[in-house]
Amino acid sequence: MEQGNETHLAEFILLGFSEDPALQPLVFGLFLSMYLVTVAGNLLIVLAILSDPHLHTPMYFFLSNLSLVDICFTSTTVPKMLVNIQTQSQAISYAGCITQMFFILFTGLDDFLLAVMAYDRFVAICHPLHYTVIMNPQLCVQLVLVSWVISVLHALLHSLLVLRLSFCTHLEIPHFFCELNQVVHTACSDTFLNNVVIYITVMLLGGAPLAGILYSYSRIISSIHAISSAQGKYKAVSTCASHLSVVSLFYCTITGVYLSAHSAPNSASTATASVMYTVVTPMLNPFIYSLRNTDMKRALERFLRCETIK
Repeated sequence: MEQGNETHLAEFILLGFSEDPALQPLVFGLFLSMYLVTVAGNLLIVLAILSDPHLHTPMYFFLSNLSLVDICFTSTTVPKMLVNIQTQSQAISYAGCITQMFFILFTGLDDFLLAVMAYDRFVAICHPLHYTVIMNPQLCVQLVLVSWVISVLHALLHSLLVLRLSFCTHLEIPHFFCELNQVVHTACSDTFLNNVVIYITVMLLGGAPLAGILYSYSRIISSIHAISSAQGKYKAVSTCASHLSVVSLFYCTITGVYLSAHSAPNSASTATASVMYTVVTPMLNPFIYSLRNTDMKRALERFLRCETIK
């Protein structure tokens, strides 16, 4: 066959977690439940923030964007896997794989949003008197817009680099979605440029937000230590607790996936580890913010009460 034609007609095989037919109903039910909880939980967060004027603040503006990203990100991977299980097919078209990979690369947007939220907490605790001036609506919109633009350009860059590759016969991906490294690994043409760009973007787009988060929290901790009253310290810590929990969950799961990928790059264990940041983390975020945040609890109660009355 001609290599160029093969690239456009190729179908990738997503091996998923297990080929055992007996486990497929269990996997289907588990992921369907997690997906519904993820979408419902994040959608409730967004609707509660939009409906409650008390939550029209920078922190909740960033949180609503994070919830929207989690909905879109999860909807990119899980529904296709559920369809494949239901139809007993592991195939995904070449165009579908590239499209899925493009939207999956928006994971980087979570990094930027978490960094922006850390900066918001830094200003709130370290410069409380200037908070409304610094975190004005224009700056908040600009921060979110820049995060979106960088993430789109990042996803577009990798997608275009993958489009230049040729794929031969070995098109099995030991994953339940088209993960960038796994797709590049199946190519039969030179992938040196792809690998270099992957490493550079991981260092820049992964390291920069993490550095910003660490710097913000180092300043926050210093400011908290300077507070004399125990009540003041508790209030300052409580404003960061939810965000810090989400940051810890996100980066711990990403680290776990990275380590598992290096220890067994073609193993199904990588797919299992990826479930943590693709499904579990987006599912837990609404619970973390609603259970540890009094304002969010009240907003959710008011929203659900209004909907029940309607």
